[in-house]
Amino acid sequence: MNIYSQKQRWKLLLAGTAVLIIVASLWYTNILVKKIATEERKKVQIWAEAIQNKASLVNYTGELFGKISKEERNKIEIWAEASKRIVTSENQDATTFYLQIIGENETIPVLVLNENDKIMNHRNFDLEAGIDTNAFLLSQLDLMKNKDEPIDLVIHVTKNLTWTHKLYYQDSRIFSELKLVLDDLIQSFISEIVINSASVPVIYTDSTQAKIIEYGNLKGGDTGIGHDFLMATIAEMREENEPIAININNTSVNYIFYSDSELLKQLKIYPYFQIVIIALFLLISYYLFSTSRKVEQNQVWVGLAKETAHQLGTPLSSLMAWVEYLRLKESVDENTLGELSKDISRLETITERFSKIGSIPKLEPENIKAVIDDSLSYLKVRISKKVKVSCSTVNNLEILAKLNPSLFSWVLENIIKNAVDAMKGEGSIDILITDQSQFVYIDISDTGTGIPKAQQKTIFEPGFTTKQRGWGLGLSLVKRIVENYHEGKIFVKQSDENGTTFRIVLNK
Repeated sequence: MNIYSQKQRWKLLLAGTAVLIIVASLWYTNILVKKIATEERKKVQIWAEAIQNKASLVNYTGELFGKISKEERNKIEIWAEASKRIVTSENQDATTFYLQIIGENETIPVLVLNENDKIMNHRNFDLEAGIDTNAFLLSQLDLMKNKDEPIDLVIHVTKNLTWTHKLYYQDSRIFSELKLVLDDLIQSFISEIVINSASVPVIYTDSTQAKIIEYGNLKGGDTGIGHDFLMATIAEMREENEPIAININNTSVNYIFYSDSELLKQLKIYPYFQIVIIALFLLISYYLFSTSRKVEQNQVWVGLAKETAHQLGTPLSSLMAWVEYLRLKESVDENTLGELSKDISRLETITERFSKIGSIPKLEPENIKAVIDDSLSYLKVRISKKVKVSCSTVNNLEILAKLNPSLFSWVLENIIKNAVDAMKGEGSIDILITDQSQFVYIDISDTGTGIPKAQQKTIFEPGFTTKQRGWGLGLSLVKRIVENYHEGKIFVKQSDENGTTFRIVLNK
């Protein structure tokens, strides 16, 4: 197993671990949210039940006031009957009894009107000194007429004389005070609905669900909220939770609308926020570690290359001296010396290449076809004769591009040698140079077996190789020279079972 395969497995393992962490975090947070939601709903339900119990108390108080009101009317009717009989009674004891009944009414205000609606008598009114008594009684009469029906008071004075009076009354002072207490109790009940709402948003409406009575804990605050906003909020609350019906004083059914608290809503989106933070942290960490690793690799690469160039210098100088020495010997074939000189020159080029790694190369406008032809002339005699190599340009034009000939020839050598291996020493390699407005395209095509699609991006990674004894550095070095030193691009343009085409893009 090569280092690239190991690295891929480690990446997959780490990615799987990250996914498991995210899934576990989501799962646990969702369980936590559900538990909190359940507890919150229980609190709201308990609070609603308490409100309902208090509403029952309000209803009972209202019923009690209804009974008191009925009892007061009965008393007035008895009082009216006593008033009728006291006029016609001839029995002294009965008259005393009727007077006693009339005198016991010390709390219920009463007005007696004759046939002409003129006030004949009044009782139990707080008449302050200095006020117009008649005007005050008339104002009280208007209030009484709007509230209760009068009691007819028909008095038969003689067989031929009958008085028809009307008796108006209003609630007693005690009853009125108790009524105020009941109203305060209802208002206090409404306020407690809003204040003691378990910190959840609440809207309290009437039976039509259109009139807003109270609201609290809404997102927009308790002031400056319009009716349209409240109605829209009610619609949202209705979809989220069923409203709670509250029976008020046995006269109407009001409704409490509520929704989840802001804390619970935030907890619901927290897992996704957490995933984003974790993902950003992992990406930043991966980027920093990757950058650090690449810097370390570059330092090792540069140090190794310069050390290699330094080590090659000494034997290279010695070989050059031996060639000159052999030239002095007439027994050595001149062709052999010529080939030795070419190899020594090649070693000088290789030494120069290694020495330039890590430093900024000098790029000059060069004739690309001339540089490629020069590299091919060296390679053709050193590769299989069954491999045909050709180079051409569109319309045979001279194309210039900024490059370093020594380093660029290294690129060509690696790609061509890999192509020869892919063709198993038999086939053809065609190089086509295309001139564009800003760039130069160099397409290198072979007739090999092709590169699987899954490996087309990974072949440039350090350590990737399909050879038994390969180091997996050739195409990695090619990519580094093209992209880092020449600011160009290299990629697999096309590959199938009939061959592969590499494209190099250089700046003009």
